[in-house]
Amino acid sequence: MTSIGIKDLYTDLNESISGLKQNNSAVRNARAVVEQALNDGRTAYGINTGFGAMARQKIGPDALKQLQRNLILSHSVGTGDPIPKEISRLMMQLKVHSLGIGNSGISETTFQRLLFFLDHDMIPVIPQKGSVGASGDLAPLAHMALPLLGLGDFWDEHGNKTMPAKACLEKHNLQPIDLQAKDGLSLINGTQLMSAYGAYVLEKSLHLLKMADLIGAMSLEALQGSITPFDERIHKLRPHDGQKVSSENIRTLLVESEILESHRHCGKVQDPYSLRCIPQVHGASRDAIAHAIQTVETEINSVTDNPLVFENGDILSGGNFHGQPLALVLDYSKIALAELASISERRTYLLLEGHDGLPKLLMEKTGINSGFMIPQYTSAALVSENKVLAHPSSVDSIPTSMGQEDHVSMGSISALHLYQIYKNVEQVLAIELFTASQALDFRKPLKPGKGVDIAHTYVRNTIPHATEDHYFKNDISKAVDILTDHSLIGQVEHELKELQ
Repeated sequence: MTSIGIKDLYTDLNESISGLKQNNSAVRNARAVVEQALNDGRTAYGINTGFGAMARQKIGPDALKQLQRNLILSHSVGTGDPIPKEISRLMMQLKVHSLGIGNSGISETTFQRLLFFLDHDMIPVIPQKGSVGASGDLAPLAHMALPLLGLGDFWDEHGNKTMPAKACLEKHNLQPIDLQAKDGLSLINGTQLMSAYGAYVLEKSLHLLKMADLIGAMSLEALQGSITPFDERIHKLRPHDGQKVSSENIRTLLVESEILESHRHCGKVQDPYSLRCIPQVHGASRDAIAHAIQTVETEINSVTDNPLVFENGDILSGGNFHGQPLALVLDYSKIALAELASISERRTYLLLEGHDGLPKLLMEKTGINSGFMIPQYTSAALVSENKVLAHPSSVDSIPTSMGQEDHVSMGSISALHLYQIYKNVEQVLAIELFTASQALDFRKPLKPGKGVDIAHTYVRNTIPHATEDHYFKNDISKAVDILTDHSLIGQVEHELKELQ
């Protein structure tokens, strides 16, 4: 099977799903083990027993299909806003990839129906909340499985509206299916909500980290900061990987800077930490994200349901569904991303203070104009919100299932908060991006470093220089679009070299 990596997440997943459509022999072989166990009359958890606290209750052969159906219905108790369609699709892809490894024992009929759903963009509507991050993401995955039974809802093509699953199945000339023994448990046991949110954010963070360095370099130039703290010799003496990468990125972006040359001998000894310590702060976040990626890549290439089926006929009950490995690194990632916004907001604040020839609030006629004062308020609000969201969810546990599940990870909460922090960081960095661009206008005719100059020109092609107050929200939205699009980084890397 294709191994899934974060950097090429969507390409790898598409290759995996495509391969499973061509050959799912591992799924069939695992299913044969389950069928043999049923024929032999062996007792196997969740296959012919109850679940959780009812694991000791044996279920007769005539009730096995009803057992699996009831499992999906009873666990479909999620609440809150729906998960975005893109992440719901990712959940299903990761579930199919895990089932395809061949240690779950799902029936081929059910597995093929999931493949059909993906192939036809039939993505279930899944509520965000209800998982405690152990025994798998039970409630969200149960909602993912509901449309197999003709229940629940699918997203429309654009992910804006929903439609009843029954009507959508009829549109494709499909009937609901009967889940076979073990199917329901294979579907809802697993860490796919946590994994999907983690993979989604971490994949985007690889680009965000480059943009954070670029935007930081723009502010450094606009504030006539010193390049000395980015000297390679400094970072060799404290050789954290992320720190070395960020300092090298800044040096690359500032090459051929006229602004740097204009104040090289100005006598200023030190810049504020938000400029001088960019490599140390951005770098620490880089290292944290790298560690999280390593853990999430292991997770999404694992089998995390229960019980697990093995070639020799063993069916073993364990705890691979427990979300603790993810919960810890998702919390760690929350903090890492929140710090990118925290230091960014401080640089935005510096840009407004009127340092070294810049007009206060970055407008020449203030009083009648508030200038860039209020976008910084928004940054401050989002940074403060991130401090609340970054509190580690994984330090909490509330027992469930009558004490059978007496320690849970709460990693699902980590995942939801990580997503919100990421969206807030986008906004904060976007505000710094268009604020730094405004400040750079006042440094003309001197040119900044080549990478910064490319970025400044790119922004100005979309967001004009502001001479008076106007509807700044449009500027922020445009800046977010620039931030999330890979075109700007592509131009910089084409002209200079690939940023790390």
